[in-house]
Amino acid sequence: MLGRRRCSRVSVQEGCGKETTSPGAAPESLALWASSPRPEAATEQILLRGIFEIGRDSCDVVLSDRVLRWRPIQPVRPGDDSKPDLLCDEGIIELKDIFSVKLKWRCSAHQEKGNTLLGITLFFCLKKEQNKLKDSTLDLVNLSEDYCDVWFRQLKQLLAGFSNRPKSLKIFLNPQSHKKEATQVYYGKVEPLLKIAGIKTDVTITEYEGHALSLLKECELQGFDGVVCVGGDGSASEVAHALLLRAQRNAGMETDSILTPVQAQLPLGIIPAGSTNVLAHSLHGIPHVITATLHIIMGHIQPVDVCTFSTTGKFLRFGFSAMFGFGGRTLALAEKHRWMSPNQRRDFAVIKALAKLKPEDCEISFLPFNNSQDLQERKVLGSPKSNYSDQWQMIHGQFLNVSIMAIPCLCTVAPRGLAPNTRLNNGSMALIIARNTSRAEFIKHLKRYASVKNQFNFPFVETYTVEEVKINPRNTISVHNSEEEDGPQEASSDCNFPWNIDGDLMEVASEVHVRLHPRLITLYGGSMEEMNDTKVTCNCL
Repeated sequence: MLGRRRCSRVSVQEGCGKETTSPGAAPESLALWASSPRPEAATEQILLRGIFEIGRDSCDVVLSDRVLRWRPIQPVRPGDDSKPDLLCDEGIIELKDIFSVKLKWRCSAHQEKGNTLLGITLFFCLKKEQNKLKDSTLDLVNLSEDYCDVWFRQLKQLLAGFSNRPKSLKIFLNPQSHKKEATQVYYGKVEPLLKIAGIKTDVTITEYEGHALSLLKECELQGFDGVVCVGGDGSASEVAHALLLRAQRNAGMETDSILTPVQAQLPLGIIPAGSTNVLAHSLHGIPHVITATLHIIMGHIQPVDVCTFSTTGKFLRFGFSAMFGFGGRTLALAEKHRWMSPNQRRDFAVIKALAKLKPEDCEISFLPFNNSQDLQERKVLGSPKSNYSDQWQMIHGQFLNVSIMAIPCLCTVAPRGLAPNTRLNNGSMALIIARNTSRAEFIKHLKRYASVKNQFNFPFVETYTVEEVKINPRNTISVHNSEEEDGPQEASSDCNFPWNIDGDLMEVASEVHVRLHPRLITLYGGSMEEMNDTKVTCNCL
């Protein structure tokens, strides 16, 4: 972190663009280097010490194996025989926050590289409020090439010690995401930062739904340190599903029936460029492109729980969240009107589904979560309790909506999350059931998601913390026929029920078995802190 006291003016650039000179105190989020030695300072190894100009001040700069510190030097006044002293204006950057170092040259027009060295530029990650990260720079000005070369080489050597940071990435870009902004987002915001960090990239533009899945089955990934998806929830879920499928095949497992899947071999980065960005929002606490990019560059990773979906013993797919009933029907309606804009399509589908709101007759079985069981044991051995029939609980009845979520599912219309008590890797899923009730009461429940009030504080809403869920619809009416705008409901033996899995439509005719697998995939992202409650007005209702 970077900090100052009093009025030391430090030349800082944010967003790889504008240079700002800050004459006042630093923001509260910037760490200050105290005048008295800190406890950890005794364990630090001093590597270099010298004088650079920072802002308009000549500074005594110290580089250790952990941090870069500086103090402005007080000039000697005429007639004063005392030695130069150090002011208490101080600053610090931790090496773990620096992601690139470059020599700074003076360049004139039509020159790619100047012939006059100005010093060294440090590119670092600055943490702002609400989990937001910003890229900033610090200029260490010194005109001596030999002097700067020593510091430059030492800094490069220290940064090379962060072995978890990616050096080469495979990028999948969905140009159709949201308002077709993904291409602009990547080349305008993401790629410049990756270039500064010296990360090599191989970009593939996906051309149709399922393209990334088909490519990841066969493409060579040996030379890459990670995979990045630029797109919305559907794109991110597809790439995550593809990476996990590839891991099963590489392990020699049959993908028709996956009981104990193996972990994906490469971490996945998600750049939010969709309409909802639930996965990226849940991962970073904020759907912010620069934040997501910097987590990838810095090599911040965390394991995340994943669900498997299967029916009658046949594996269907991997996923992070699912909705059945109202959530599935809403998505099915939206898919039929893809000619609309994303926002219009979403609003139309919600209103239409509410107008035709009806319950599903279901039998729901679930295995309650036992937090006394070691997560590592469950990861290796699966869920040994799932063979014990006396552990399972069963409920049946008329349900308007059933949600199963392994992640909090934060989004702009649900700032606390669709499942606010769920975490990314606590080894459990949230099972949220809305029983049959009036349309007015159900709408009140939906509106609560957009506020800070408890959306589950209704007599018809039940919540459970589970490890496995089985949902067996008992309706005999064809969903396809009943979803037609003005068509009659007809009985059909080929009855497919719509599921919303990570924003993708999946239609299944029989029971669906959902199992949680702890920490099955690794995603680029920091540990999400508690988010501040924010009032957001839902524009759907």
